[in-house]
Amino acid sequence: MLTSAPRETISTAIRAARREQRPALIGFLTAGFPRRSRFREDLAAVAAACDVVEIGVPFTDPMADGTTIQRASFAALAEGVNLPWILAELSAVAPHLGAPVLLMSYLNPLLAYGLDRLPRDAAAAGVAGFIVPDLPFEESGDLAAALDREGLALVQMVTPVTPPARLAELCAAAQGFVYAVTMTGTTGKAAEIPADVLDYMDRVRKVSTVPVCAGFGIRSAAQVARFSGHVDGVVVGSALVEALERGENPGEFLASLRLRG
Repeated sequence: MLTSAPRETISTAIRAARREQRPALIGFLTAGFPRRSRFREDLAAVAAACDVVEIGVPFTDPMADGTTIQRASFAALAEGVNLPWILAELSAVAPHLGAPVLLMSYLNPLLAYGLDRLPRDAAAAGVAGFIVPDLPFEESGDLAAALDREGLALVQMVTPVTPPARLAELCAAAQGFVYAVTMTGTTGKAAEIPADVLDYMDRVRKVSTVPVCAGFGIRSAAQVARFSGHVDGVVVGSALVEALERGENPGEFLASLRLRG
């Protein structure tokens, strides 16, 4: 019997939300933050409220992240959170989550783990794909080939200043979804969404064969509504991490952002 590759579960979940006439919600949390002992509980709550879950692998130099996720990353590292621990935790809970899981990691932790065993262990832990923000497309061949052996996605990121030819190249290689960054700079900045950003999202969707999701700076239901019709989903990162940091119920926070079809 033929089975779908794990990466297909990502786009399937996002498209299912679109059939409900709402943008899919992708919720980001840093593994082991705010407390390592709560990771399974927090992860289950996020997965229950989201269509896709993105888990941040803490790293000492998170260059694409703003102060919120940097703070979370450093705190998790101080508690001993690393990629092997994350995969062990996911192995215990991923089959029961009900939402596809992505890992957002900088390249060094993946190389340190070893590209020979990473895809197999990630797939066994229920991971469907990876986002690697510091990996240039031109240097991604080895990782992409390794992940492909287990049917895992390597998500491509584009920005408002990505030239048209490169945009087409990145979208052609995209798996799972295209991560369309809403602005230049780092994560976490709250911002209004001007019409030219929506035009940019429309351009990405025209050339992408997989769903397109907007990320960076999304904090409110009004922003999610503004993107509706222009993207297939939204990534909620820093705002969710801050809610967890404040001790709020992550499911309730995410429910406040979820549009009803």
